Amino acid sequence: MDAQKRRWMEIGMGIGLFLAGSVAGSALTQKVSAVNRFGQPKTVVHVVAYKFRDATSQNDQEQAINGIRDMAGKIPGIKNIWLKTERNQMRDWSGVYVIEFTSAEAAADYAESPLHETWRKKWEALRETSVSFQISN
Repeated sequence: MDAQKRRWMEIGMGIGLFLAGSVAGSALTQKVSAVNRFGQPKTVVHVVAYKFRDATSQNDQEQAINGIRDMAGKIPGIKNIWLKTERNQMRDWSGVYVIEFTSAEAAADYAESPLHETWRKKWEALRETSVSFQISN
């Protein structure tokens, strides 16, 4: 093979190697960016940390938390609930629950709902204290 043909073959192989690397790099970048995707939903998240009174029975505690599940099934605009505390840095507190609302309006409707008012009165009799936050984008 003469030198000129060999040179063209090397250039062709170099171009092929470059294109193969570009395709592989592009595929890897798309895969990595898919892992890093996140959203900023317009829902409202209501987070409550609470501490039951020492005299509150385990049964009353369970009924109070189950009352959140009951409300979620009856009050429009509740999208998700979290009732099980996985980790709580406020060590002497009883737990944390979260209610996600579809909108700020749904959160306001929940706060004014007669079902919520009935549950809230029972809740306040059982808990010593609570701290709540509402979070949205």
